[in-house]
Amino acid sequence: MKAAVFQALHQPLAFETLPDPEPGEGEVVVEVGRCGICGSDLHMSEDEAFGAQCGDVFGHEFAGEVVELGLGAEGLSKGDLVSVIPLMSCGTCEHCRRGEVQWCEGFGLQGGGYAEYAVTRPNQCVVLPKGVSLADGAIIEPLAVALHGVRLSGLAKGDRVLVLGAGPIGLSVAFWARRMGAAQVVVQDVAMHQMERALEMGAHDFVVDTQDPAGASSLVLGGGADIVFECVGIPGLIDQAVQQVRNRGTILLLGLCTRPDSINSFAMLSKEVRLVTSAFFTRSDYEEALDALASGAAEPPALVTGTIGLAETPDVFEALKARTDQCKVLIAP
Repeated sequence: MKAAVFQALHQPLAFETLPDPEPGEGEVVVEVGRCGICGSDLHMSEDEAFGAQCGDVFGHEFAGEVVELGLGAEGLSKGDLVSVIPLMSCGTCEHCRRGEVQWCEGFGLQGGGYAEYAVTRPNQCVVLPKGVSLADGAIIEPLAVALHGVRLSGLAKGDRVLVLGAGPIGLSVAFWARRMGAAQVVVQDVAMHQMERALEMGAHDFVVDTQDPAGASSLVLGGGADIVFECVGIPGLIDQAVQQVRNRGTILLLGLCTRPDSINSFAMLSKEVRLVTSAFFTRSDYEEALDALASGAAEPPALVTGTIGLAETPDVFEALKARTDQCKVLIAP
């Protein structure tokens, strides 16, 4: 099979031919139909904290067709179109039974989507209902990540929401916040590239002001936000969010920052800010994201700004490391 393969940190992916995968006991082989390029994939290729190894095949946002079943693989049939939940787990422990697979002792992140075929397990596959495309199946994961964060934030109808960062996660937060009854949803970024897409996804306003971001958001919101979602993951943004949230408001961290960050705890304490972190999602988050697509939600597909072939992946992957006007690029192997 053809695949885009990680070589080393700070190096382009390589387009290679690998052996076709064989399913082990309890495993299935999925022919990848669509796979999203995630920002964390870009980070994995540049940051040793992620532990990427030569020969790894990235890609955890994928959907496709079940083409082979290993011995003992149950619940699926050849020809099923599935979205793959990229959280590997045993499937039987208490955490897995509750759908909170991220706490399973066997937890790991499923990759393999930057290839023609990928091996996974039936408990990670969600069969796509009729009318849900493979492209839809490939954007369920970022929608579920955002939904998990919105749920943890305690968002209530009528809340004023500020979203820092107009990437796929930030725009997905805007979608859910608007859908769940927020009175104001403002997306703030350092560039105007995603303004129209943010408004299409559910934002009421889009703000860019690199000189006085706190003043700019306050002007639009009429004061501090009830909830600030940090969806970027760079040092300094937590402190900025403290300036932008109201007294006794909530800051929800979704941005993945692998560098140390200093926090003005006095400013946070003085406002009695509630700081909440969010990691991954539950199975119910994933299923609700799928339900939104199955019910005809028109906004999420706006995340997709391009579809490329597998051979193009190394070049496009490198280009995405610089800021572009792209949002979510899908690979069609």
